[in-house]
Amino acid sequence: MRATGLSRREFGQGFGVLVAAFAMSPLRTFGQTPQSLPMSLRANRRLDGWIRIEADGTVTVFTGKAELGQGILTSLAQIVAEELDVGFDKVRMIGADTSRGPDEQYTYGSQSVEQSGAALRVAGAQARAVLLAAAASRFNAPVADLKVADGVITTRDGRLASYWDIAKDDAGVLSREVTADAMPKRAGDLKIVGSSVARSDLPAKLTAVASYVQDIRLPGMVFGRVMRPPHYGAKLIATDLAGVRAMPGVIAVVQDGNFLGVVAEREEQAIAARQRLIEVSRWSDGAALPDATKLREELQRLRSEDTVIAASGQSEPLPATAKRIAAVYTRPYLSQGTIGPSCAVAWLRDGHMTVWSHTQGAYPLRGDLAKVLDMPLKQVDVVHTSGSGCYGHNGADDAALDAALLARATAGRPVKLQWMRDDEFGWAPFGPAMAMQAEAGLSAEGKIVDWAYDVWSNSHAMRPGQSGGVNLLAAWHSAKAYGQSPPLRIPQPYGDGDRNAVPSYELARKEIRNHLLLETPIRNGSLRTLGAHGNIFAIESFMDELALAAGADPVAFRLAHLKDPRAIAVLEAAAQRAQWKAGVAGDGRRGRGVAYSRYKNIGTYAAAVLDVEVDPDSGSIRVPAVVIAVDVGRVINPDGVVNQIEGGLLQGISLTMKEQVTFDRRQITSRDWSSYPILTFPEIPKVEVVLIDRPTEASLGAGEGSLGPASAALANAFAHATGRRLRDLPMTPDRVKRALA
Repeated sequence: MRATGLSRREFGQGFGVLVAAFAMSPLRTFGQTPQSLPMSLRANRRLDGWIRIEADGTVTVFTGKAELGQGILTSLAQIVAEELDVGFDKVRMIGADTSRGPDEQYTYGSQSVEQSGAALRVAGAQARAVLLAAAASRFNAPVADLKVADGVITTRDGRLASYWDIAKDDAGVLSREVTADAMPKRAGDLKIVGSSVARSDLPAKLTAVASYVQDIRLPGMVFGRVMRPPHYGAKLIATDLAGVRAMPGVIAVVQDGNFLGVVAEREEQAIAARQRLIEVSRWSDGAALPDATKLREELQRLRSEDTVIAASGQSEPLPATAKRIAAVYTRPYLSQGTIGPSCAVAWLRDGHMTVWSHTQGAYPLRGDLAKVLDMPLKQVDVVHTSGSGCYGHNGADDAALDAALLARATAGRPVKLQWMRDDEFGWAPFGPAMAMQAEAGLSAEGKIVDWAYDVWSNSHAMRPGQSGGVNLLAAWHSAKAYGQSPPLRIPQPYGDGDRNAVPSYELARKEIRNHLLLETPIRNGSLRTLGAHGNIFAIESFMDELALAAGADPVAFRLAHLKDPRAIAVLEAAAQRAQWKAGVAGDGRRGRGVAYSRYKNIGTYAAAVLDVEVDPDSGSIRVPAVVIAVDVGRVINPDGVVNQIEGGLLQGISLTMKEQVTFDRRQITSRDWSSYPILTFPEIPKVEVVLIDRPTEASLGAGEGSLGPASAALANAFAHATGRRLRDLPMTPDRVKRALA
């Protein structure tokens, strides 16, 4: 796969060229849709909308998924190179871009390999078949007599033609609909897929070559900042726009209702103008926030929509001798913790708005931008450009609208809009707080004979593009004041706050209830795994509590309630590699915990064994080592999977030990890194990933599968070490000391 290798100056200058060069006809067709095609192909049927043979000897591959730092463009390039039989270095990837790429909606839910990878696998196989057929016609030879290597087709008698020769003679050779006729390669024939090809995006990022949207520089670019209300629900009473306009370098001050923004020639001038706006603006009081000291009670008193999402065996009588056990757990509101504050570049030229954004949904964002800007959809384009840090729905989409609103006031000059750190921590969507309640019955034999589980949470899915409103911050603050979309109803097994609320254990009698909170006192959005993190933390903590009550080893107790051989395999692999020994007691300071889950109950299998060291005096917890076994089906890039598993695991540890959004009754108070600490490099444990490759199985996304097990294994290790159970996250030193007092 080729890297762009642009200099910082060239990085910005190249965008205009690319936008012009790749203007193309709409990709969607509305013919009959073969259900045998992967989902992404059903909505984007044009083969040349996915793969193009270029005149310069390369292959351009389009995906609707975005490179968020997960290495997805490398893995997708491997899939196409494999199916097309070209060298990896000949493949050039184009990520989500409404001006030239397929509409695959969002990049989320660990679905890029599952969806775009599946689509490109079929498209690559068909492109190869089409090119072989063209060569067969050219040479008047049977397709079966042809061989292809690195894009060069040869006949038995030595005649040859490359893909590029064929495309030169027939530019429209791939101009057709994708069908399900060509068979992708069998597992035994894979050469590029399954190998640890080096990430194509990393060299530039590691050598400070401009890579992020924050790095973009365009000719005539100016710089913007926005000022948010001091707290939720506050209204602008008075301000002094004239005084701000008179400041050095300021070229525009924009007010639209409660939306305020400034644009200046230089970035430091924009920052100074924003600060001046803060000083001269007066705001009304806003809405009261919940009592953070009574989080569970506050969540449970909110208006909710209550649904039974899974039930079985309810007509069967419960054994009278069953031992009843119950527990409640909570997790707090969580910040995205994005390293680089959200940013976007917008350029309004000749009536066309182009926005470069680190959004996870270029097409959905484009629709909402057009709606708020009151522009025809075809006059708006969104080009995904990586941001420095992404774990879900951060402020990227909001910054995109901010930039577009300011770009309308700059007479054709592009605007780079970047949030300040306190904007990011104060206004980006948070991963919702959750309350979980579990109750179970244990038989005399130590088996679970009844299971009841309730989860209370706001929707974790409030992205742009949802119907019934506009989920963009400036749209709520503008004079027209768009409303927030109502929460989606996402069915199982995907779920929302109830993702992974249904345990993946064999439980004959169970009932699981979801309480979707309809009131939103604090802004919510998607954070890695949606509700799966909280639910796996609660369920796997509770499994350990049940094992303790049953007098059983935690690993053996889980195995006794599993039938899926792949689940059993990861749990046994983790225990074996960690040299798990049943019956070993914690010594008050050191302990070991285990946890298992299958993400979304249809995705990655993961089991973690985690060691902890607890300092009772300081309340600090250290994690020296973790072993995690995972099964993601067919592995595209082993090193990439390991990277994803490690990243999710470390974030899970960070969430468990440190992270929580703090607030008083008036406003968010965690507005910087000192008030929102995260795991630091010296605290990173030794991590060993056991990768179980299953080449004949479908590939599963790896990005989110390790987060929940990491949190739960840490909680279980703490309980094993100390004999005390912490059921409320995070496990801060104060909570630890109170638990051990």
